[in-house]
Amino acid sequence: MDWDDLRIALAVVRAGSLSAAARALGSTQPTVSRRLEALEQHLGARLFEREAGGLRLSALGRSLVADLERMDEGALALQQRIAARDTGLQGEIVVTSLDWLGDEVLAPLLAEFGQQHPGLQIELCNDTKVFNLARREADLAFRFGAFEQENLIERRVGEVAYALYASTDYLHRRGRPDPAHGFAGQALVLLDRAAGAVPHEEWLLALAPRAQIALRCNGLRGHLAAVRAGAALAVLPRLLGDREPGLQRLALDGVAMPVRAVRVGLHAGMRDTPRIRALLDFAVAGFEALRPQLNPAP
Repeated sequence: MDWDDLRIALAVVRAGSLSAAARALGSTQPTVSRRLEALEQHLGARLFEREAGGLRLSALGRSLVADLERMDEGALALQQRIAARDTGLQGEIVVTSLDWLGDEVLAPLLAEFGQQHPGLQIELCNDTKVFNLARREADLAFRFGAFEQENLIERRVGEVAYALYASTDYLHRRGRPDPAHGFAGQALVLLDRAAGAVPHEEWLLALAPRAQIALRCNGLRGHLAAVRAGAALAVLPRLLGDREPGLQRLALDGVAMPVRAVRVGLHAGMRDTPRIRALLDFAVAGFEALRPQLNPAP
């Protein structure tokens, strides 16, 4: 019996559907469905009952869940011990972050670190997905906000200043936004609803209850493009907005601009691994050197 097929069954239990399990596994729904059916054929029994509303655990499936969870926990513990072994500055390191932070800040830092340590293979995954560090989906995660997974160590590595931006053309057509009138007559671009409550956008929405939400998109590159095109206002990291020709950073009287902390997280079992420790120290020093660009003076 293939343990990978059992992991797929457990992923379906945890996720509640084939499509959600496929996303969690980085696979496709047809592949997950095919592997699950192959496992059931091998067992000679159904683990899930197929119903109009989706999948429901069979009696056999319910009886196996606890055993599958224990097997998975044991496999994860073994993976962590193997990954944390002292191999010096060799091996693979997987880093995850958000799109613009990964591209603009981490990619240059990681490339420089990789040049200094040719025995390492470094992979950077820029994604809004929250990678599971306990399952070694990534070794280090750089993100905003606190980490919610168990057995993680997190450290604050820097701060990113945000500001409100508009193009010169936009301001000629719509005028400067007025907080006293709730940004009436203005247009905004925001992150998509899947992003949830994002502090710097909550700040903007509190100032602009009368503004039109002209566009939602799932990355700051889209925000920057919309502002550059003169379609809307947006809150952008100053690292991106200040260097854009044709954009104006809008100061609002008596209103402080948002600043967000960047944190790095790693699994507790990896903290003494030499390659992880070395990269973490290098990244912390890199963020410190970039502080004038990430959080410049007003």
